[in-house]
Order: sequence, then structure tokens, then C-alpha cells
Amino acid sequence: MIKFVLMVNRQGQTRLSRYYDPVELSRRAPLEADVVRCCLSRKKDQCSFVEYKDFRLVYRQYAALYIVVGVTDSENELSIYELVHNFVEVLDKYFSRVSELDIMFNLDRVHVILDEMIQNGIVVETNRSRILAPLTALDKMADG
Repeated sequence: MIKFVLMVNRQGQTRLSRYYDPVELSRRAPLEADVVRCCLSRKKDQCSFVEYKDFRLVYRQYAALYIVVGVTDSENELSIYELVHNFVEVLDKYFSRVSELDIMFNLDRVHVILDEMIQNGIVVETNRSRILAPLTALDKMADG
């Protein structure tokens, strides 16, 4: 099961966070800081899977952004690694070459995309067209 998804930049600033396991607000900032520190301190030639406390971290770097997913021990790390890549490809398709600014100024749309892919910590959709269908419909309504 997926516990959380974080998107952070190289400076360690969180750009997106979605928790599927309840975490108190007072504990989120220290958790995110510790997770980011753990992933950013690793070298490029090291594995993208990290044991962290009672779960695993799967992370991937795209330009200046890191996407970090916290998963339980029973989750397949390679499938999550590919899920992260699929998420970025969907963002690229929607924003046509997504950037950190796209994420910052369209956070609601990024959350819609993430919610179409993952619900309650379980991957429910990977097809790009189906993931983007609700946003395409919203965009058509706004233009019409």
C-alpha cells in the first residue's frame, strides 16, 4: 500500500504532498524533512529504494524535482518506480513539458491527476487517456 507521495525540489521544498495513511499535521513537516534529507543525500549511482523506519521509500529524480513515494513492505518497489515515471509522463502530456512552476501554479490539476491514478493508497489507473479524461472535460467546459 502507498502511504504517501511527495514531490520536492533540490532545495528540499515540498511542492506536492498527498498522504494515504493518516499522519498528524504536526508530524508531517519533520517526516517530510527527514525523508527528503534521506533521498537527497544519496548518490546518483545508488539504488532508488531506501529502507526507512517501518516502510520503504521509492524515489526518482526528474530535472530539479524528486518524487518520493512511501510504501509498505508488501508493495512491489519496481511497480511503484514505474508508477512514478507514468505519473510524470501524464504530467508531461497534460502540461506539454511539465516544470516545477506548472506544478506550483496548477496544484489542483496535479492532485486530480494523482487522484485518478491512486485512491486510498492503491493504484487504480495507469492508462494516460483515462487519467486525463476528467481534466480534458473540465478544460472543454471552461473553454466553452
